[in-house]
Amino acid sequence: MSKGNSAALARAPHADAGDDVGAANLARRVADTLRRLRKERRLSLDQLAQASGVSRAALSQVESAKTNPTLAVLWKIAVGLGVPFQALLGVEDVGKAHVLRAGDAQPLRSADGRMESRLLSPAGATPGVEVYELRFAPRGRVRAEAHGAGTSETVVLLTGALRVTVADEAHDLMPGDTIFFRADLPHGYENRGAREARCLDIIAYGASGRA
Repeated sequence: MSKGNSAALARAPHADAGDDVGAANLARRVADTLRRLRKERRLSLDQLAQASGVSRAALSQVESAKTNPTLAVLWKIAVGLGVPFQALLGVEDVGKAHVLRAGDAQPLRSADGRMESRLLSPAGATPGVEVYELRFAPRGRVRAEAHGAGTSETVVLLTGALRVTVADEAHDLMPGDTIFFRADLPHGYENRGAREARCLDIIAYGASGRA
């Protein structure tokens, strides 16, 4: 995966300089965390490549912060390591309380820039549970590989219209609708409408997906 075609995880079609700085900082944090988690599990790059489905060359570039991986690649790496997605971002636990300010969570974007994911769970939140805000531009779609065994998702649609596909079943959501599904099956999201779709996505990991 080269810088030219890797599609920066935090770069939108109209990203400004602040987005570039945030993406670079996030890439370095992911690189450090990936290296630490891989060594803790005594996995070689080849072994992690086999477990995650991400090539050895791509893993090497991510681990050396030579590229900004896409959202899909980060998910695959997290599944391969058997850790929650948030753990791969290098978020540390804190004391009694932690406020996550709206501008502090660096958005992660899909390869085509039509889907944006922003972590809403502050550090130290309930272990094994993560909350995200997802935004889909018109015609935006994302196909996700199966997460770790026992992982589930609850999606609450706030605005727009969204089709959620689980395995071979499609479900169309309207504002206020909620869907719960097993995320250890292949699943996807598609905005078939003419306006942005925004939802909350609560991910609960099974025992195999907890750090």
